[in-house]
Amino acid sequence: MSTMLARRGRHRQRYENNLRLVSGCIPYRLTKGNDCQTDNLEIRIEVLMISSPNRDDLVFPKGGWEDDETIEEAACREALEEAGVRGNLNDTPLGVWEFRSKSRQDVCSLEGGCKGYMFALEVTEELETWPERENHDRRWLCVKEAFELCRYEWMRNALENFLNMLEENGKHEFEAMEELIESPSPTVSDCQILTPNLCIDHPNSAQRHGMTFSWLIAVKGLPLS
Repeated sequence: MSTMLARRGRHRQRYENNLRLVSGCIPYRLTKGNDCQTDNLEIRIEVLMISSPNRDDLVFPKGGWEDDETIEEAACREALEEAGVRGNLNDTPLGVWEFRSKSRQDVCSLEGGCKGYMFALEVTEELETWPERENHDRRWLCVKEAFELCRYEWMRNALENFLNMLEENGKHEFEAMEELIESPSPTVSDCQILTPNLCIDHPNSAQRHGMTFSWLIAVKGLPLS
């Protein structure tokens, strides 16, 4: 059993205009079929969704943003507590949505209203046990499957924004990499800043601002070696 404990209660919960503030993420990874050279993100990427207690639908990990943490820390904590994953969080929100909590979907009162911020999380570690394993099963899905299983419109919007973000980041980072390759400088320093929040630790470094370099090459249709 996991030694980590999930936070309980709402005594530290943040609110804004009677809306409970919520933070969550779309965990994602590069598919195992790295020999599949395509720029179609719906094929190259898998996203992680989790089950809800006593419900048949799947959701992305999310939960209350508390007053002793940043909104990014809340998103990472919820991913760990509900889905048992850690990774690299892109600190640019995918968007902000207002919705009702799952238990209050059909209630017309203000009770249960939420304002949710969603982020993209590149998964680097999956734990075998996690705090809410008994309440949440996890399932990796291709993007098309995830779209079909999204119960609410705001979740589909977040998934669309997620794909747009990856496409835009991939484009900019590939251009930056091309500029580095074409640079007359014969060497790369230990940590060269190419663009804000983009740092190359080594030509073979695995991380590129929230996505793997192997994915960046594969999505452009270039050989992986």
